[in-house]
Amino acid sequence: MTNSELNRFKDKAFQGFGIFCTFIGLIVLAIFLINILIDGLGRIDWEFLNNLPSRRAHRAGIYTAWIGTLWILVLSSVVAFPLGIAAGVYLEEYGKKSRIANFLEVNISNLAGVPSIIYGLLGLEIFGRVFGLGGSLLTGALTLALLMLPIIIVTTREAIKAVPRSIRDASFALGASKWQTIWFQVLPASFGGILTGVILALSRAVGEAAPLIVIGALAYVPFAPTSPLDEFTVLPIQIFNWISRPQAAFATNAAAAIIILLLITFILNGIAVYLRNKWQKKVKW
Repeated sequence: MTNSELNRFKDKAFQGFGIFCTFIGLIVLAIFLINILIDGLGRIDWEFLNNLPSRRAHRAGIYTAWIGTLWILVLSSVVAFPLGIAAGVYLEEYGKKSRIANFLEVNISNLAGVPSIIYGLLGLEIFGRVFGLGGSLLTGALTLALLMLPIIIVTTREAIKAVPRSIRDASFALGASKWQTIWFQVLPASFGGILTGVILALSRAVGEAAPLIVIGALAYVPFAPTSPLDEFTVLPIQIFNWISRPQAAFATNAAAAIIILLLITFILNGIAVYLRNKWQKKVKW
């Protein structure tokens, strides 16, 4: 067997191994999803979505949890969206190449892979204790905003990099300033990629429980939050609370809540894919 034939055989073997591993992963995922659907789909109804938590499984609902999740998503996006985009624009368009800039770039990329519980400890100390916000919605939103920022910054920079240099040059040739070029040309052209990154960051934040547990989010809240300073719970914590109970009926409730959480995540990811494809068709270089 020649070297070229051996290399082709290795390529085919690695390709087959990759397909096999992917197939196994999909089978395991399908088994989990089917079991969750079988256990929880029949529990989902209007009362389940609008009932408050209860010690009686058949009366327990996720109203306070999904309202808290909605509050967290809105507040986190309000904080992380402008800060992440502004940081990405500055680093890509205004930041000069230096050791400090390289240090920031490396650490921002590394922060995207930091375990979420570290952000929880940081949020507990800074927002909960130093700023005195306690275990409020605002503390949770600011903590998750920190978790989202590296993802938004990185995707913003990549989206801006994809804008051709010719668009900037044409804008400068017509007498526009650098800020006018960024605001009226670069950002609109890269908005699809930026928005995709924001939604994917929200998709990660919506399933986080560890940082919110660290900052003091409650497992049982008998009321829906009405202001950013109220105590709260979210769907992942409610699921954790139910699944830790020995009664089988609470496991059924947890499966139903998992379906709702997966539905929210799939919707967010679907919106991201739709906006990305729509923007790619709209913008033609």
